[in-house]
Amino acid sequence: MDKQAPARTDGAFEVTHRLVLSIAVPMTFGFLTTPLLGLTDTAVVGRSGSAAALAGLAIGAALFDLLFASLNFLRASTTALVAQAYGRRDAHEQQIVFWRSMALSVSLGLFILALSPLLLSAGLWMMGPEGSVAVATSIYFSIRIMAGPLTLANFTILGFVLGRGQGTIGLLLQALLNGTNIVLSIYLGLVLDWGIAGVAWGTLIGEGVAAIAGVLIVLSQFRTVQRPSLAEIVDAAKLKALFAINRDILIRSFTLLAAFTLMTRIGTSFGPVVLAANAVLMNIFLVAGYYLDGFANAAEQISGRAIGANYRPAFDRALKLTGIWSFGLAAITTGFFLMFGDAVIDLMTTAEPVRTAAYDYLPWAALTALTGALAFQMDGIFIGATWSKDMRNMMIAAFAGYLLALAILVPLFANHGLWLSLNLFLALRGLFLLIRVPRKLNQTFSANQ
Repeated sequence: MDKQAPARTDGAFEVTHRLVLSIAVPMTFGFLTTPLLGLTDTAVVGRSGSAAALAGLAIGAALFDLLFASLNFLRASTTALVAQAYGRRDAHEQQIVFWRSMALSVSLGLFILALSPLLLSAGLWMMGPEGSVAVATSIYFSIRIMAGPLTLANFTILGFVLGRGQGTIGLLLQALLNGTNIVLSIYLGLVLDWGIAGVAWGTLIGEGVAAIAGVLIVLSQFRTVQRPSLAEIVDAAKLKALFAINRDILIRSFTLLAAFTLMTRIGTSFGPVVLAANAVLMNIFLVAGYYLDGFANAAEQISGRAIGANYRPAFDRALKLTGIWSFGLAAITTGFFLMFGDAVIDLMTTAEPVRTAAYDYLPWAALTALTGALAFQMDGIFIGATWSKDMRNMMIAAFAGYLLALAILVPLFANHGLWLSLNLFLALRGLFLLIRVPRKLNQTFSANQ
């Protein structure tokens, strides 16, 4: 494996396998703590013996996933802008980006908190729980929503450390957040018998502990840097650029969410067995997504840093190495699930009709790792380069292709057509973005001369 070379004084730097892995591997492990947290919360509430509480947890968690996943642009935009300032070796600008993003995150969090009664009513109307299930959902939501400002602040903190290429600190913060959450959920939910309320309080406290630790870590890196003025933080032109990037990433995220929601909606037309089989198989795509996200993070930081340093060889090298790792691991994942996917399905469900259906569609699910590898990598490249408008437009174009594929293939091949359409959508996302790279590179680096 390559050894990481020190950055040269002219702003150029060497992109090596070690550099890529130093960001990707810690973040992959950090992301893997999230499903462990979900399993713990489910187990804690499940041991109460209340089906209503378990259903309430599932609905409440889904509402928060929908709400806060759509706001992940706060993390992405912070990573990109900090990485570019890091590439320019501008520590002052890194601090300005952090405080500007933090102010936006906390403001959005407080706004969401103020709207929480309306959001809860809308969520209950949308999900349709009744009786004790609605009560459990309300308890969980009302407690956890208090963590809104902390959750979004943690997005900014994670974005900052990733922008500086500090993957190990990112792992530490994710492990602290989810680890605290897991321990307190068990203690409050089981030992003190608070049930679903204990799980919600565990989440709230976990977000708080991570936010405090994160701010202290970030502030320790500002000790030798001059503090920015309020005028620098609220600079109108910079705020406008930040809002534009966040807007584009938000549109991109909603389009992606719409694609997966549409897949679920169409899947319901094939009956409960096929729908359940699809849900089981989507876990295969999610497994691949954890490490592909890790390499997307590496692509974000290194591409942003290269643009900040105005050093195209580093960008080209990052494009190559993150591609090699993404496709290599995706190929291994696809091969693994093609060979051992039946056993994995058997672990996830004991229902024989669901197992039989899942076996039939397994090859399509296994293929998503390969068809999605380029899309994940290109998302990272485009976010780091702040080419957000192109990323937004290519996502919309790929979604249009997805709709066309669904209209043609689902009537012809039913659920096979649905999975084929998903794979085409993933492939189109990556290919459309890749086609744009040469032109964007020429524009970006010529403009920086």
